[in-house]
Amino acid sequence: MLDLAQRQGEGFISLKDISKRQDISKKYLEQIVPALSKSGMLIANRGFLGGYKLADEPKNYTVGEILRLTEGSLAPIACLEREKNDCPRCMECITLPMWQGLYSVITEYLDGVTLQDMLDRYEKEGSFDYMI
Repeated sequence: MLDLAQRQGEGFISLKDISKRQDISKKYLEQIVPALSKSGMLIANRGFLGGYKLADEPKNYTVGEILRLTEGSLAPIACLEREKNDCPRCMECITLPMWQGLYSVITEYLDGVTLQDMLDRYEKEGSFDYMI
């Protein structure tokens, strides 16, 4: 997604080009791109000059939403993955508040960082080194 954000305005970008630039397996990209396309985050174009591009501006994509689509839940433990905690031990779990706090921090942070934020920081500092 970041590779596409960097090249927004250049038209459709092939997975082969992204794979080469980012040193990511093309097969891996082929597994995650359909979810991003189906969600409406990407626009796909087939054919000789085909590829993918962002459907919206980089400022409208958070790292949190991208990770949830491509990787699944951001919850640090399984019992927090669903809205209702159905763990039989949740009422007496001593560690649950700590895990809930961690989940809240993770979610708040990742939902607060956009692709544009990452591009801006890279332009300013010359790296994608994000510190928490």
